[in-house]
Amino acid sequence: MIIQSKRVWVSGQFIPAQIEINNNKIAAVLPHGSKPVDKDYQEKRIVPGFLDIHCHGAYGFDTNDANEEGLRNWLKNIPNEGVTGLCPTTITQSVDVLTGAVKNVAQVVDSGYEGAEILGIHFEGPYLDMHYKGAQPEQYIVPPTVEQFKEYQKAANGLIKIITLATETDKDFELTHYCSENDVVVSIGHSAATYEEALMAVANGAKSMTHIYNGMSPFNHRSNGLVGAAFRFRDVFGEVICDGNHSTPAALNILFNSKGRDYTIIVSDALMAKGSPAGSKFIFGGNEIEIYPDGSAHLTATKGLAGSTLKLNEGLKVLVELAQIPFDAALNACTLNPARLLKIDDHKGKICSGYDADMVVLNDDYSVEQTYCRGKESL
Repeated sequence: MIIQSKRVWVSGQFIPAQIEINNNKIAAVLPHGSKPVDKDYQEKRIVPGFLDIHCHGAYGFDTNDANEEGLRNWLKNIPNEGVTGLCPTTITQSVDVLTGAVKNVAQVVDSGYEGAEILGIHFEGPYLDMHYKGAQPEQYIVPPTVEQFKEYQKAANGLIKIITLATETDKDFELTHYCSENDVVVSIGHSAATYEEALMAVANGAKSMTHIYNGMSPFNHRSNGLVGAAFRFRDVFGEVICDGNHSTPAALNILFNSKGRDYTIIVSDALMAKGSPAGSKFIFGGNEIEIYPDGSAHLTATKGLAGSTLKLNEGLKVLVELAQIPFDAALNACTLNPARLLKIDDHKGKICSGYDADMVVLNDDYSVEQTYCRGKESL
């Protein structure tokens, strides 16, 4: 198959080009008009597929539900927003629930599925700080231990690729060391870490921070906190929820201007409520949440933010159009940067010969015209 457009994203710029797809891969990138094409997208933008490394669910399914068909339905439908790869993300719960959740993901990987690719599991909790727990159920928050994590990873068949951890609770950084030595990204989050504690966590293997601004010690000019660490540690990756509710466009602009174009990552942190109308109520981590008219999810009891229903293409729009982030930096944040964090940037995150044929055809209003998941039209 050959597709073409006058705006194909290659090496940080739009160029007129054709893309030849063969066996799920990009076989070649050719000058526009070189060969007869199967699809001509005219002036529409063709960009790399979006990667969402922190997402709990959608369409009524939550990763903790451990339901194979719910997970398959999510993967099949999420390309509607341009997502070609994701990390199903857990929330703090009992050992039995978390074990069942990661086993379910492993089973779906083994038995096959359609749509977006499972890039690994994001294990958010249960090793978190009580004060910055957010919507995570406090009765299941426990101190981190290597032995317990090994059991979860065994149940996941090695699929846990990211763990969100309050590293200040990790005695002698034992779990941080173990994960960083075994290709699991340690992301500091739901954490009361001071700036100095965050610096030591990074020195001991932490590589990222989870949903910056949310669920972490704030910035103050005399006590810089984890937010200050996110600004200062420019070679540490950092997630941010770009729905305009969790952080204002001004806060997003400040973060991107501090970290630059290579280390910030858009995440949805989307819940099972994604795709449901305002007013819908769900149980998340044992707590009831409600969807507000702006798409945000709030705990019914406290009205506190509990997550989002963000679509990644809309997050890209918020970054560019409202936060005034240059398009290349915003696009990197949902393509190349998450690929680099997961060490899969040798085959994902770019439109380049030899890479997976994961691409999104974007209209000028950021709506998705078509998504190619490993070369297959998915809409």
